[in-house]
Amino acid sequence: MDLEIQQRVKDLTEKYGAENMVVVIGGAEAEASGLSAETVCAGDPTYAGPLAGVELGLRVYHMLEAEVKDECDAAIYDEQCGMMEMVLDVDDIVNEVKSVRDQFCKFQ
Repeated sequence: MDLEIQQRVKDLTEKYGAENMVVVIGGAEAEASGLSAETVCAGDPTYAGPLAGVELGLRVYHMLEAEVKDECDAAIYDEQCGMMEMVLDVDDIVNEVKSVRDQFCKFQ
């Protein structure tokens, strides 16, 4: 997660409160998705960005998770994400993000 996005997440969390935030990520690999999820939950693991040492504990989901997919218009989701579901390792991505969420998320 780049530094600009980290700052935007931090600013929005300060403005609206962590309990009112949900972050939806869309990384194409499990490891990258897990790092993004960890950044918004437990702080930037590289200690380089605005979220270094900042444990926001935010709820974070990947766009391919059922919880997000079920909230979307089916036709639009299929148009925008359907192809990605076929080519990405969805189970690995979902498991990685869920693992981070289960470990670090402060809100349900």
